[in-house]
Amino acid sequence: MTFQALLAAKTGEKISTSAGDVTIAVDYSTVNYKDALAITGRADVIRQFPLIPGIDLAGTVEASSYPGIAVGDRVVANSWGLSQTHHGGYAQKARVKGEWLVKIPAPFSTKDAMAIGTAGYTAMLSVLALEHGGLTPQRGDILVTGANGGVGSIAIAILSDLGYRVVASTGRLEEGDYLRSLGAADIIDRRTLSEPGAPIAGERWAGAVDSVGSHTLANVLAQTQYRGVVTACGLAQGLDLPGSVLPFILRNVTLAGIDSVNAPQEARIEAWSRLARDLDLSKLARTTQVVGLAEVPDVVRRMFEGKVQGRTVVDVNA
Repeated sequence: MTFQALLAAKTGEKISTSAGDVTIAVDYSTVNYKDALAITGRADVIRQFPLIPGIDLAGTVEASSYPGIAVGDRVVANSWGLSQTHHGGYAQKARVKGEWLVKIPAPFSTKDAMAIGTAGYTAMLSVLALEHGGLTPQRGDILVTGANGGVGSIAIAILSDLGYRVVASTGRLEEGDYLRSLGAADIIDRRTLSEPGAPIAGERWAGAVDSVGSHTLANVLAQTQYRGVVTACGLAQGLDLPGSVLPFILRNVTLAGIDSVNAPQEARIEAWSRLARDLDLSKLARTTQVVGLAEVPDVVRRMFEGKVQGRTVVDVNA
């Protein structure tokens, strides 16, 4: 079998197949921050070479020996071992474990599924965590950091449609019209959060979705209201958390970690079910651009330059 793919390799190594019980004709993948780290080698995401990167894929099942997944099913795979120890989505064909797959809910096409991708699925996991912590729209403003990115864009779209007043934090204030079109009620400069701050500050946020980490997350926690909830799902600013225990002790703030890689299947199914119910497809379309496989390295370069807005879908057949 021959097919088009983007391969990350080291000199002299031969490509091998990945084990699985489902073969998929892939329609689309996507470019996430983790994909950018993998392709450039800035982080040790890819753990064996050569490997086809791409932590997301969506397509149609061509063959299956896994119970519950049948030929013709439209399926999506997010994270698991893709692009780490298992060939990923930057290819026209994929063979994966059936237990990694979720059937794409009826409102979505395979392109929609990748416009959502790991970023949107992570955003929905964050919304579910806010709800689990007891937040309602009546509690007050919800802050979304890294607002122009994939997680941030879709989190704004979902939360605003659920009735929350959303404040977007961004370093690209000139793109305010884009964020408002997704539902942001207000926009702040990320620099107000990105420098070292006080261990506890005035109460401002009922909750937050943070994809930045480091000083930004520490400052968000310091400004969160009593019994507020903050979700952490990214590390764009850094791995560290240079904060204090005071928000947790004095204000009973909850910090909820969001893992999209190894989340159990029931959590994935719930997230995709809620996306089908709560995500406005017209807003999703505003976040999305489509590129071909050959364009992925350029997208990665622009991502690190802070020039990528929203979601980038990869048409692997283009």
